[in-house]
Amino acid sequence: MIDRRGFLRIAAGAGTASLAAACKWDGGDVVRPRLLDISRVNDWVSEKVLYSPSRLAREYPVTERTVNVPSYFISRTVPMLKDPSAWRLRVDGLVRRPLDLSLDDLMRMPRTTYTVKHHCVEGWTAVSTWHGATVAAVAERCELLPAARYAHFKSFDADYSNGWDLASAMHPQTILAYGMNDNPLPPSHGAPLRLYAPTKLGYKMTKYLLSLTFTDKRPGGFWEDQGYPWFAGI
Repeated sequence: MIDRRGFLRIAAGAGTASLAAACKWDGGDVVRPRLLDISRVNDWVSEKVLYSPSRLAREYPVTERTVNVPSYFISRTVPMLKDPSAWRLRVDGLVRRPLDLSLDDLMRMPRTTYTVKHHCVEGWTAVSTWHGATVAAVAERCELLPAARYAHFKSFDADYSNGWDLASAMHPQTILAYGMNDNPLPPSHGAPLRLYAPTKLGYKMTKYLLSLTFTDKRPGGFWEDQGYPWFAGI
């Protein structure tokens, strides 16, 4: 349940559409088109006016880590791979060199570590340390084409996915996380690999990653297609 503070924060930061969606009410067929129009305006303002690719989220000392961080997935049980050793992250789309990256491949890339605050659309926050490779480093390795404008992240957690604008995906704090709190990423938080960025609300951070596709068309997403803000910046 959303407390009053979280309720007001969602209303002020994301607008009417996300407020209704977070409350699991969309006003029915009469109100829904209007809410989606408002959400699109909020997304445009957030992405084109308010967003700064150079602004970094605040980092915290590890002593401030949250002990028990809630987990989330849409499958009925924790998504698990039948053969973890066979897992690869497929990177394709508008690239010169499509890639199939193993965890070892990602761990050999320059490592980014930060301790930051996670913001859930339901109103709670938690501080954790995350370890991984930046999406920007992966984009450089696959030789991103100039036509790419968006990134589409797909998951093996049922049909979960997220679409991102390229500037947010290339932010220096946007990582493909394989570690959490100095340990391998646990299944409850998206193992073997998840997207993480402290500049976005939690539902934008795709867990249980299968693929990353660069495209020139704006992708949808599991919650975004149901009325939640597409940009979802903090």
